[in-house]
Amino acid sequence: MTPARPRIDGHDLEGGELPHVWSHCVGAGRANEALRADWQAHFREAVTVLGVRHVRFHGLFHDDMFVYRASDGGGFGPPTPFAEPRFTFAYVDKVFDMILATGARPFVELGFMPRDLATQTETLFWWKAHCSPPTDMARWVDLVTATLEHWVERYGLAEVREWRFEIWNEPNLVPHFWTGTRTEYFELYEATARAVKAVDPGLRVGGPSTSVFVPDDRYRGEYEDRAAQHATAVAADVDALEWRPVWIEELIAWCAARDVPLDFLSTHLYPTDFAFASDGATRHIHRHVDATHDDLLLLARLIEDSPFPDAELHVTEWSSSPSSRDAMHDTVFAATYVTRAFLRGAGVADSIAYWTFTDVFEEGGAGVGPFHGGFGLVNEQGIHKPTFHAFAMLARLGDRALLSVPHGVITQDSRSGDVAAVFLNYPDDMGTQGIGSATSYEATRRLAERGPRRRVRHTVAGLTPGAAYRVEQLDWDHGNVAEAWHRLGEPLNLTRDQESHLHTVADDLLVSDLTVSADGVLTIDLDLPPWAVVSLAPAR
Repeated sequence: MTPARPRIDGHDLEGGELPHVWSHCVGAGRANEALRADWQAHFREAVTVLGVRHVRFHGLFHDDMFVYRASDGGGFGPPTPFAEPRFTFAYVDKVFDMILATGARPFVELGFMPRDLATQTETLFWWKAHCSPPTDMARWVDLVTATLEHWVERYGLAEVREWRFEIWNEPNLVPHFWTGTRTEYFELYEATARAVKAVDPGLRVGGPSTSVFVPDDRYRGEYEDRAAQHATAVAADVDALEWRPVWIEELIAWCAARDVPLDFLSTHLYPTDFAFASDGATRHIHRHVDATHDDLLLLARLIEDSPFPDAELHVTEWSSSPSSRDAMHDTVFAATYVTRAFLRGAGVADSIAYWTFTDVFEEGGAGVGPFHGGFGLVNEQGIHKPTFHAFAMLARLGDRALLSVPHGVITQDSRSGDVAAVFLNYPDDMGTQGIGSATSYEATRRLAERGPRRRVRHTVAGLTPGAAYRVEQLDWDHGNVAEAWHRLGEPLNLTRDQESHLHTVADDLLVSDLTVSADGVLTIDLDLPPWAVVSLAPAR
């Protein structure tokens, strides 16, 4: 039975579907980190509290997962080579078993190259990923095939058909995530996609998992052309430029011409860029507040007009910036920005994976201090950042949007009939400006002066008289844990008392209650300070 639809502000509103694109998938650093107890605890909380359903990470085939074995390892003695490579999945099984036990699923990134198959080694990160084409494509195909066949045997075909298989990560970033040409990546994509489908045609595969949009021709050729960035670096208004995805159209053309499977397109949308001027100087660029929404609309149009109009669109990395040392990630400003962007992007993509759910993340080694600008929704100690609460508020929303306005949404759950809402105050005097980045927490505090306040007023009629609703508010004075850490003097290493104090501050939101009137009307009247994010949901 379909629940009765409430009247909003005196109107019967049809509303529309509100996909929870923010919780479909989240990102994490690398597979080996998922063997840690703290990573696993943070992930379980992300599933149970934030509604996360998939997780994606690098390094599935990295040496520290011990999948591709060319020898017995040796130990103190010299290793004994095997006549043929062997594949062992003990570490991978531990990670995947844990993910599935939470009720979530892996969003599988197939990469990187095992050392014994890599044409170049130790190309990236503290953990020395090998991001190169294989020395032998047939060996790579054997590895992919054996891995998928193992998963089908261990978890069952019906389960594995629910996963997604993404081929590599950011291959346009040469020589970091890829040391070959664009054509070499497309060849890897083709061989891998065919291998996936050979295991079972119902398995879903895609790519190219490229990094960011650009407004120039730097990625039009086989390698990045830095000379093509010169005009971007000196542009007076970067938002007036025509920003385009990287390798999306080219991969579509490659797959269409060769009848290569392409079940989904994936890319990474960060509202940032950098460009090199002719004198070699680097310009760091921050695009306007709705850049992500504009990029999503363009991607959706490209897919609709392509030979693969039914392909899914997965943004497999997204955040306010691509730096794991950006202090803005720890702030209330980020929470408001993230909430606004997700509400704007809902319904355009099939998923937008926030990068990342935890600060247990070692691309540059462990973080320096408890609040070091890491990507995570929680820090290494599991302390909830403001962005965690933003995700929790979004998780309470229903699957139908009854009313969508620039400052929030009122929703209904199509099964239970429950009404829930999220409102925010992204300050008007920010104009079209995004929150940008900062190299220190102190530098983020300049945004605290923005304003003004925002009054939010709505009525929701047709509810159960006397029903109680809980209002939770995140703002500068509530849940602002990085500010509390700042007032402690920004200690690099926390005492137990400091850690306990910060846990308490992090979850100390402003809470109040509303009650539906005798005639079934819920009156919402909120006065939101700048940067506030507010959740309204049935009291439990």
